[in-house]
Amino acid sequence: MILGIGTDLANIDRIQGTLDRFGDRFRNRVFTKIEQRKAERRRDVAGTYAKRWAAKEACSKALGTGLAMGIAWKDMSVTNLKTGQPVMHVTGWAKDRLEAMTPQGHEAVIHVTLTDDHPWAQAFVVIEARPTGTTSPRAEGSS
Repeated sequence: MILGIGTDLANIDRIQGTLDRFGDRFRNRVFTKIEQRKAERRRDVAGTYAKRWAAKEACSKALGTGLAMGIAWKDMSVTNLKTGQPVMHVTGWAKDRLEAMTPQGHEAVIHVTLTDDHPWAQAFVVIEARPTGTTSPRAEGSS
């Protein structure tokens, strides 16, 4: 069953301007160290950050809260499977919210997809509740 859906569109040039203006202050406030390492290794640094920004916004919408209700930016993070598939992780208040909205006897699975076509980056998040015991993909820690 679907528990939540969220989408967001981010302007890559706007993210680049924010990076230029605020640098590490912005990076450290919004992105985990793993996300920062991934972005800084890429040719399109701003595009990589913009996709993750959009994913965090989309996830907060799928959780039904937006960012105004206590979820911190770093409570949501994106890593990748070895295949490149993005995986959304939640901690802190976002994890608490996810657990509260998941029906008993189910586990929540967060699906995320990212795309960009300069100057736009987009993310789409679907939160699914599966009966407990159903398998789902797991992040392998590499990003």
